[in-house]
Amino acid sequence: MSHVTYNPWHGCHRYSEGCVNCYVYRRDDSIGKDASVITRTASFSLPVSRKRNGEYKMPSGSHVYCCMTSDFFLEDADQWRPEVWKMIRERSDVDFTIITKRIARMHECLPEDWNDGYDNVTICCTMESQKQADIRYPIFMALPIKHREVICEPLLTPIDFHGQLDKRIELVVCGGESGDKARDCDYEWILDIRRQCIESDVPFYFKQTGASFRKNGHLYKIERRLQMSQARKAGINYRHH
Repeated sequence: MSHVTYNPWHGCHRYSEGCVNCYVYRRDDSIGKDASVITRTASFSLPVSRKRNGEYKMPSGSHVYCCMTSDFFLEDADQWRPEVWKMIRERSDVDFTIITKRIARMHECLPEDWNDGYDNVTICCTMESQKQADIRYPIFMALPIKHREVICEPLLTPIDFHGQLDKRIELVVCGGESGDKARDCDYEWILDIRRQCIESDVPFYFKQTGASFRKNGHLYKIERRLQMSQARKAGINYRHH
């Protein structure tokens, strides 16, 4: 399966505490660009772009990560989103993953034929702290979504789901924060979310340690290139039994 990143628009506005050290802002700053300016990109029509022979450029069966340099439910993109939904509907042979902090806006941003969700769309809601989990989780679980994942990244506090983790969640992803100004992530927080996943039989994936990782009371500074492999070495991912 080929993995594709599709950014129909670029730029975002900081929304909650997880956005403080946003990698999009960091990257744009490094090239003198203002990430708070929202622009439609040249690759807007990528899902339906075709080669000279008429075939789609994006192969059937691709896994597409959508809007990784913005937020799919950003207010500034309301004018463009209907066209993207149309392309997603046309490419029912491709799986789209949409990650958002703005789950509170999702209901007003859905296409008319959404019903209980599109088969080829996974909605991932980011919950970086207890505060955001308490706000977003109930909204997320009340929405009509066929495939849903929870993303606790960058994980900034312990998170207690109060026994409400639901089998409709296909995966919970955890990870620390990257970058020079990364805030600490404690391994105990990761393990506790994992425990809650196992108790509810919800799959769990430890994606990355982040740059500032606390374990057994010791704070470790971990290079970017090692953050994912160190998480893998922990061997704590959980799948359904």
